[in-house]
Amino acid sequence: MTVEVFLNKSNNELQVKVIGRFDFSLHQDFRKLSEQAAKGVSSISIDLGRTEYVDSSALGMLLVLRDKVSNQQSAIKIINACPDVKKILIIANFDKLFTVM
Repeated sequence: MTVEVFLNKSNNELQVKVIGRFDFSLHQDFRKLSEQAAKGVSSISIDLGRTEYVDSSALGMLLVLRDKVSNQQSAIKIINACPDVKKILIIANFDKLFTVM
């Protein structure tokens, strides 16, 4: 379980890859990510292409991230989710809160 974070300085986009299981064990890493995002980025891209599992705490972490950047008008997109993960996001109505691609 890993979170890789990269700031693309050319377009001020925070790029995040979650590898493996996206669950409570990543909350410290995701908290740091939320703090970095709150410092001001134009957009956040969360790549779930190598994520095999998400639980309710992962959904909560995404909501916390959304709240942290809501006053900055930063766009958050979730990309490359496998069908099972995408299904969970849609059932939880995250497609109404985030751009899910």
